Amino acid sequence: MKHPLKLSVAMVLALASLSAQTQVFAQDKVLNLYSARHYQTDEVMYDTFTKTTGIKINRVDADDAGIIARLRAEGAASPADVIMLVDAARLAVADTQGLFQPIKSAKLDAAIPANLRATSTADGVTWTGFSTRARVIVYDPARVKAEDVATYEQLADPKLKGMVCTRSGSHPYNLSLFSTVVERLGDQKGEAWLKGVVNNMARAPKGGDTDQIKGVASGECGVALTNTYYIARIVKSDKAEDKAVMNKVKVAFPNQATSGTHVNIAGAGVAKHAKNRDNAIQFMEFLASPYAQDYFANGNNEFPTVKGLKIDNPAIKSIGGDSFKSETVPLGVVAKNMSKVQQMLDRVGYK
Repeated sequence: MKHPLKLSVAMVLALASLSAQTQVFAQDKVLNLYSARHYQTDEVMYDTFTKTTGIKINRVDADDAGIIARLRAEGAASPADVIMLVDAARLAVADTQGLFQPIKSAKLDAAIPANLRATSTADGVTWTGFSTRARVIVYDPARVKAEDVATYEQLADPKLKGMVCTRSGSHPYNLSLFSTVVERLGDQKGEAWLKGVVNNMARAPKGGDTDQIKGVASGECGVALTNTYYIARIVKSDKAEDKAVMNKVKVAFPNQATSGTHVNIAGAGVAKHAKNRDNAIQFMEFLASPYAQDYFANGNNEFPTVKGLKIDNPAIKSIGGDSFKSETVPLGVVAKNMSKVQQMLDRVGYK
């Protein structure tokens, strides 16, 4: 009678061990994502990742500043595995604050150009861009000639006095562009250029990119800066007022004959204290797949970052953005200029 009892106890212990292993395995099939992207098409992309890999995504949505603040408050106890942010400036802030950890991935290195990720070190790369958006000039063809907005530098030309509109100079979209221009022109000429832009303002900086486009259409502004996906959204709209806006404005992709149009990124990195590091790297590599790149590009009217990958987006094509020359200044370098450029903005009175 003792033998069956011993066997029973052994079986119970074995089952308990198997159950514990199963629980650990289940926990390992999880990815905790902190994301500043809020696009419905991304939901399908995440679901596909889960169906393909069996890794469940737990997502925390907030704006970039909220995510960074939360990560700092959580410290080493943070459950975050991957952090997705919008704009190189915000990625740079998170990187500077030590919120990412470097990773090495042959797949990412092969897929994503070096200028669209953080500067590589011996330990790897801290963040990678997965979609881009061009920062272009919208202008009123009744008041401004196309050749007068062929470059960013021309925004400081006295010929555009009283015509320029932008959102805040300190907004990351502008800060990234300005940091790139300063990198190309040098500090002295770059600051003089910023002063010239301020001198040409039609009004104090305010609103978002869509407001700048509508400001040009209304006649308040002659030229304005905006990201391409804001224009594409208006192009796709069925509203009569939006169609009227697009009938009154033109789009210029600056510096096509020289350095190329400025592009910014939405990107991600593996969190400093990621508990599911392998899953995080797998997810990062998934974001560079043709499938995910298509969702980034067509879902939010952005451009893919993967080398040589073309996306067919009619709204982007309609504004001439399907095959433009983009700048090659590394965004990792641009990010390092931002503090210096912010000081320049303060000195020249760019609000």
